[in-house]
Amino acid sequence: MTTQEQVKDIIARILADKKDCGGITDVVWIGAGGSNGGNYPAQYFMEHEARSVASHMVTSNEFVFATPAYVGPTTLAVAVSMRGTPETIEAARVAKEHGAATIAVYVDESGLTEACDYQVRYMSLAVDESNMGRTNSAVVTMIAMELLDQTEGYAAHDEAMAAFDLVDPVYRKAFDYCQPLAAAWAEQNADRSTVNVMASGPCFGAAYVFAICNIQEMLQIDAVTTNSCDFFHGPFETLDKRASVFQLVSAGRCRPADDRATTFLNTYGGDRVYRLDAKEIGVEDFPPAVAEYMNHLIFSPILNNVYMRALSKVTHKDYMTRRYMWKVAY
Repeated sequence: MTTQEQVKDIIARILADKKDCGGITDVVWIGAGGSNGGNYPAQYFMEHEARSVASHMVTSNEFVFATPAYVGPTTLAVAVSMRGTPETIEAARVAKEHGAATIAVYVDESGLTEACDYQVRYMSLAVDESNMGRTNSAVVTMIAMELLDQTEGYAAHDEAMAAFDLVDPVYRKAFDYCQPLAAAWAEQNADRSTVNVMASGPCFGAAYVFAICNIQEMLQIDAVTTNSCDFFHGPFETLDKRASVFQLVSAGRCRPADDRATTFLNTYGGDRVYRLDAKEIGVEDFPPAVAEYMNHLIFSPILNNVYMRALSKVTHKDYMTRRYMWKVAY
């Protein structure tokens, strides 16, 4: 059974189980850190395509401490964790206690897979041998698209399901293409104490994960994430010729916001302003009806596996080491 077939079957079973209590009216994407950021493409898709199912994205501990009022028998809670983050396990339990249907999206079996009604395994984007069309972000986006199709219909459903099989080939080409670009960017920014990461629309989640997981967590370098649409409402005052800015430019409806920011960056920024364009890395190779929703699935592994590794090399920081994570009580 393919992942697409597994997801289709799970959604059908959940909707059948919930038919007598009103079906599914809300879906909530739950995760911590990179898993939370990795849920962004599913949330973005639902916000822009769904009319009858309200979509929400909540970080795990916040979900536990301040459980939203909508959570109940007509809610689908999708909890994502590679190895079973304690906060995410507890969030899944809370969702289930409130009557929600629960799906665990995971790599290793843990208390999360035990807590949830259904389970879908994914492949880590940090592993070179993984199929990038089966990462956490790919799986949750697949769930979102299947949920939409089975509740109200999604005209591009078949194109979308086929597109997940195109993700890995597109990624492999982009991986090779970006190697020299990433090496040059890393050399240019090796001595910077802060990296500003900028994106909007379908790329914002990838920018967020790049900043908090790749740059801050893995390399212990400070990073700031800014939405291109908010750049002109405060953050642009920090721009000078020395500033390190890494801009993700999306394929889709928000691209004009990215282009506007690029014009300003090129005028007032310096040679540490860097633009990575979706058109360069193959996002427009996907069918037009679904390409916008594939931005994150290409950008995120490229940022992790090419750009983060390049910066690790020139700064001589082992990206597998941590200061606090897994070492001290927190």
